[in-house]
Formats: sequence, C-alpha cells, structure tokens
Amino acid sequence: MDAARSSCPVLSRADRQRLLQALARTRDARLYRRLHAMAEIADGASVAAAARHARVERSTVYRWIERYLAERSPLALADAGRSGRPRTAAALTDEKLRHLLTSDPRQFGHEANTWTVPLLTTHLRAQGLLVSARTLRRRIRAARFRWKRPRYVYGERAAHVGAKKRLSCLSSIASPSHDPGWPRRLKAGALRHRLRRLRP
Repeated sequence: MDAARSSCPVLSRADRQRLLQALARTRDARLYRRLHAMAEIADGASVAAAARHARVERSTVYRWIERYLAERSPLALADAGRSGRPRTAAALTDEKLRHLLTSDPRQFGHEANTWTVPLLTTHLRAQGLLVSARTLRRRIRAARFRWKRPRYVYGERAAHVGAKKRLSCLSSIASPSHDPGWPRRLKAGALRHRLRRLRP
C-alpha cells in the first residue's frame, strides 16, 4: 500500500466541501470519478495515489485540477455538451425508404420480387449509401413497416384438365395408329369396359 501523501494547499476546506456535495449528487460515472479523485487530493492524498485509484495517468489528474481551479466549481470537471453521434445514412430519408419498400425489386434489376434487409442493404450500398443491416432494421421499424414472409399458394386445378386427359386416353385407344389391327382384335365388349374405367 502506497503511504506517500502530500498536502495540496491550492484546495481549501471550502473546495473539499463543494467537491463532496457534488460527489453525493452526481449520477454521471465520468464526473463521479473526477470528483472522487479531487476529493482525495483535498483530503491530502497525492496526485499519484488519486491517479492510481481513478485508473488514469497523473497528467490527467493535473488537468482536472487545472479545470477545477479555473472556476472553483465542480461542474468544471463535467464533460462539455456533445452534439451526439451523427446519423448514419442521412441521405436515406424516410420518404425514400418508403418508396423503396413499396416498389418491386425487379424494376431495379434484382431477381427477387420482395425486399429483404440484405438485399436492400446491397442495393443502397450500390447507390453510395453505406448503411448497416442493424441501422436499416431500426429505420424500417421507425417507419412502421413490418416484414412478412411471402406466402406460397398452390394453383387450382382447372376443371377441364380431367376431361382432356380422358379424351387423350380415349383417342390413344381408338386410334388406328396405336394398333393397326385393332378393328379385328378388339371386341365391342372390351371397348365398353375400357371406356367405363376412364370415367371419373
């Protein structure tokens, strides 16, 4: 355990009180770590010990001290306001996304007749819009679209298909080309028997 300690005359008792009050109120993890390091220094800890506890370099702790002394306010240790992460694929407006989702992929040269996330991602990248599949799914949900698997439907059998087959079989039986000697060998009873078997 490092027992080296040094006093910090630049931090007064009033500074220590302000730091402890801010430490009890803050909910920000970054600010809490900085306030805690500053409070340790105000209690007499060395910069090296405070840096080790905060898991940062000593130069970082010195910068925190400078920021605090410039205003004598714990808020000086907080991060400045950020504009946030820039929106990915800003050129992909909701109107353009809706137009793509309601269009047929085949008109753009794709072989599929419905859009999927991988297909739409590939199509957008070909147009210069680099957007991830995860971002695209989030944008689609935000536009209130839902993915539905295509439903395959069996085609109904035409009513005249059976009749065509029976006529084809009948012609093959009664055709001379099927058996040139059929008039001499096929009796009338055998012909009627075959016709009855062809009836539905």
